[in-house]
Amino acid sequence: MQKKFLILGLLLLTTGVFAAQDEAVPQAEQPEVQAPVEAQPVLLPHDIAQEVAQSEDASQPAAEAQPELPPLDPAKLRGMRSAAAIVVKQEQELPLYSKNTDVPMPIASITKLMTAMVILDAQLPLDEQITIEKEDVDTLRGTRSKLKVGMTLTRDELLQLALMASENRAAAALARAYPGGVPAFVAAMNRKAEALGMMDTRFVDSTGLSSANVSTAQDLVKMVKASYGYELIREYTTAHSHAVGLRKSRNLPFHNSNQLVKSKSWDIGLSKTGYIRDSGRCLVMQAIIAQQTVIIVLLDSWGKYTRIADANRIKRWIETSLARKPRAS
Repeated sequence: MQKKFLILGLLLLTTGVFAAQDEAVPQAEQPEVQAPVEAQPVLLPHDIAQEVAQSEDASQPAAEAQPELPPLDPAKLRGMRSAAAIVVKQEQELPLYSKNTDVPMPIASITKLMTAMVILDAQLPLDEQITIEKEDVDTLRGTRSKLKVGMTLTRDELLQLALMASENRAAAALARAYPGGVPAFVAAMNRKAEALGMMDTRFVDSTGLSSANVSTAQDLVKMVKASYGYELIREYTTAHSHAVGLRKSRNLPFHNSNQLVKSKSWDIGLSKTGYIRDSGRCLVMQAIIAQQTVIIVLLDSWGKYTRIADANRIKRWIETSLARKPRAS
């Protein structure tokens, strides 16, 4: 009996010692137990880490470090002829300059950026053949086109011509060949605008020929930023020219409607022009100016070359402001 009590006493003593040791371990010394898995990316297998990295939008170019932009004085941006204008830093949507940014107005062929996004979102086959039909001819304003009724092009080529050369028949054919036709296409355009937070924007056609296609400068910043996420839109809106192959080894040339894409002094990542009488001359661009990535929206410029002149004024304004930045001593 005494032997049993002795063994029992030893067991109780041993248990107490171990319990005391467990209680003495501070909670802070056990980060491995409490740390979430996300905090230890080095433990992820290579294939999983790669899959996580690829889940981001791979079409967006890698952002580069930019020097800090000093405060810009809007009063020094003189001579602007556009009725509405805005300049923002792309990654922050920080306005550097603004003028009548919340006034809805016709946007003409700037519309075609939304047309392109809706086409690409639908993931329709880009190699599908689409024939230009009488329905695609502009009867509203009587604009001309190099694309004759009966010509057949791929959806991809129509997309390029609509974006680069602002071809109205190309944009009309894209909407007509959309599942559900033009009404379904226009509905998709407006849903996309709403999803992007473009609350003062409305579309009624895919070309921009109707003055009922309206938006504001600040809404168009959102559309340009969203469009920039599509590799094909970046590529096609900045291409200098494109030739459509015809029979008998003939080519039909098309050129970019924005002459600035050919300028060596500009670094343009996305571009779109627009013009109807009701909208005036319009221009939207994403560009790098003095190592700053900016979005420029110019609406209702009253002269043929004033939108180009305004863009160059903005470029000089930013470059001059950076040149005046005080150097660190």
